[in-house]
Amino acid sequence: MPDWNIPFKLYIDPCGDGLRASLHQVQIIDDKPTEGPVCYISRQIKQTEARYGESQMEFFCLVWALEKLYYYLDGSVFEVITNCNAVKSLLNMKTPNRHILRWQVEIQ
Repeated sequence: MPDWNIPFKLYIDPCGDGLRASLHQVQIIDDKPTEGPVCYISRQIKQTEARYGESQMEFFCLVWALEKLYYYLDGSVFEVITNCNAVKSLLNMKTPNRHILRWQVEIQ
C-alpha cells in the first residue's frame, strides 16, 4: 500500500510495440530506504500510434501513464523518470504540432 506522504517516482518507457510505466516509492525496509514498485502498467500501441517519432512516443507514453495513474498521482508529489531528454523540450515547445499541443493541455 502506498504512503501518500512520500513522493512517487514514475518511470516511463515506450518500447517497439508497446507502452510501459511503473510507479515506485521509497519504503523503509529493515531501517534502510529501499525503492519498491507500487504498480506496473502496459499496453500495446495501435497502428496509428506506431507512426509517431521516438520523442512523440515518449511524450505520448507520459500522457498515457499520467491518465492511467491519475488516482495515485493526483495531489501527490512525483518525479517523472525517462531516458529521453526530448520530453522536457516538448513540454516547453513554443509552436507544437496538434498532437503535442493536445498532450500539453492534458498534462496541465
